[in-house]
Amino acid sequence: MKRKANHLLFATACLVLLGGLGVFAGVRQAHRPVGGVIVRISNEFNNFFISEREVTSLLTRQGRDRLEGTDPAELNLKALEARLKAHSFVKDAQVYRDLSGNLHADVRQNRPIARLVHADSRQDFYLDAAGEKLPLSPLFTARVVPIARLGGQPLTATFFQDSTGAPYLEFLRYIDEKPFWRAQVAEVFISPNGKLSFTQQVGDQRVEFGFPENISEKFAKLMVFYRQIPPVLGWDTYHRVNVEYKDQIICE
Repeated sequence: MKRKANHLLFATACLVLLGGLGVFAGVRQAHRPVGGVIVRISNEFNNFFISEREVTSLLTRQGRDRLEGTDPAELNLKALEARLKAHSFVKDAQVYRDLSGNLHADVRQNRPIARLVHADSRQDFYLDAAGEKLPLSPLFTARVVPIARLGGQPLTATFFQDSTGAPYLEFLRYIDEKPFWRAQVAEVFISPNGKLSFTQQVGDQRVEFGFPENISEKFAKLMVFYRQIPPVLGWDTYHRVNVEYKDQIICE
């Protein structure tokens, strides 16, 4: 019984000591000037749409606000995070300090899923998975599907954010999420009546998709075409493949 009591007292003392050390380290860190600035950008897709230099520039207001050596009392971490999140290609950001006093900025990139093409390529821009507009990046050209409207007003990002455009955004998301279709679909077109068609990286056929509905079923039919027709008759036998209608594949 006495041994158990001693063990309990020892464990309690250890917890108190550890707690005291933690408080001491926290107080010490809170008063330690900023050391280095460490930027980490997630690179999930093997490309960079924002650079470490840009992140540092945003944190320091283009170098006007020096961070190294700054008194912690003068730091507003939430404001620094908000400054980073305001950048088009930043999906999320966390700014924090470590026990050594260094300032960390962890950035998660926003990623385009399509490029909206205009007659004047200087007006082109990217579209992300939420239907938001992203500018073209001077650092990296994204390999995403181009999409254009035929014979009508140029596409805008707002088109994909209402109930009419939402199915078209879902269509683009589907292509982006499937590695095979992301590699195979070359360019997408929206006709004046709203129907979709696209060209392919392999094969000369123009695929007539119809309205953006029953998306997975239509792509499944197209996959049936790929597996059964070209291996037997060759890729150049047909110039038009229509998967618009239920339970039908029309080839001409």
